[in-house]
Amino acid sequence: MQITPAEVQETLAMVNRQNLDIRTITLGLNLRACVHSDIKKQAAHVYDRMTTAAERLVPVAEQLEREYGIPIINKRISVTPIAEICAATEAADLSPIAVAMDKAAKEVGVNFVGGFSALVQKGASRTDNKLMDSIPEALAATDFVCSSVNLGSTRAGLNLDSMWKMAGQIKKAAELTADKDCIGAGKLVVFCNAVEDNPFMAGAFHGSGEAAETINVGVSGPGVVRAVLADLPEDADMTTVAEAIKATAFKITRAGELMAREAAKRLGYEKGILDLSLAPTPARGDSVAEILEAIGVGTCGGPGTTAALAMLNDAVKKGGVMASSGVGGLSGAFIPVSEDAGMIRAAEAGVLSLEKLEAMTCVCSVGLDMIAVPGDISQETIFGIIADECAIGMINNKTTAVRLIPAIGKKVGDRLEFGGLLGYAPVMPVREGAGHVFAHRGGRMPAPLNSLKN
Repeated sequence: MQITPAEVQETLAMVNRQNLDIRTITLGLNLRACVHSDIKKQAAHVYDRMTTAAERLVPVAEQLEREYGIPIINKRISVTPIAEICAATEAADLSPIAVAMDKAAKEVGVNFVGGFSALVQKGASRTDNKLMDSIPEALAATDFVCSSVNLGSTRAGLNLDSMWKMAGQIKKAAELTADKDCIGAGKLVVFCNAVEDNPFMAGAFHGSGEAAETINVGVSGPGVVRAVLADLPEDADMTTVAEAIKATAFKITRAGELMAREAAKRLGYEKGILDLSLAPTPARGDSVAEILEAIGVGTCGGPGTTAALAMLNDAVKKGGVMASSGVGGLSGAFIPVSEDAGMIRAAEAGVLSLEKLEAMTCVCSVGLDMIAVPGDISQETIFGIIADECAIGMINNKTTAVRLIPAIGKKVGDRLEFGGLLGYAPVMPVREGAGHVFAHRGGRMPAPLNSLKN
């Protein structure tokens, strides 16, 4: 890859004035050699594997930051879904593994570690159920561990029994961390069609089809895209807008591709994927919502928002895939409410509703993300929200997710404060009327007809 002096100058301008950054370098680790029947010994194996493999991750990332002048905001680790390596242990509580993961994360200096996870889209094993039962306590006992559960897929349908269980675990995770603004639920996400190479938390895990160690990079840059659109005249047609986004996404992705190659080379690990998602932050000007408003939507959440987001997501992908041969992960535009200043503003104004966010997830990168809801929300209502979102993913053959945060002791209009990249979340109203019968039917929702592709 040839990088010209002009490109370097342009990239540095993006960093200095438009919040361009590499959102994460994530080291994916295979933990299958850590299996042991004794949960304490297995936890020790997990700790040793993580600290040995990730010993140089943070120093190398910091060296790259200094050399290239591009900030790398997070250094992370993702591991084999823990439920897949715990079948040999008789322990009912798997949280000691999460504690070992957290200890290892602190030892090597990473920001998050993902993979306290289970994949139950077609059914849950005994170990899967033990892991799901362990999630609330594991997240309450740790600082950096994130958890995810894949509840469905286009090929398998939706596992409603595990969906009901996880609706309850989301509420319990929030309750156990109520003194920390319910952050336990903020580290827990449920999926349909989860991908194996996602570098973004809370859903990152190291899939079974991955190499022993891989370097996955997630780029960012909403501020860069917004700045480019701000320079366009208001009478520019939509094709011109899309072309401007494509060209900008290409430049952003080239910076990420360079950092991914260098990190993999210096660490001696396989280069994985480049996730070219537009990941916002609470910083002013670094907002996906403000991109949509620059396209011409009055306020994010108003009429036209879904169409603008669809065009943005498509243009980002078209531009990004030309800059890397290894695009993967989620790759698109994220719409986490708490992490996006424009989304927060629109939600507080009452323009952006939960129902509108659900509609937007049909065309965005993931789903309902970092949304605070009233603390008295029922398990049936959480189940219904998850079911709706997973159905969108299943029918449309795309990844969808739910990261709801029941704000224990709080009501609509209050807020949860997380700080840093997680920002703060206004408690949003939730429509009443969830069905008790629907939530308790259980079983598996059959896969749709479009799953038959062989």
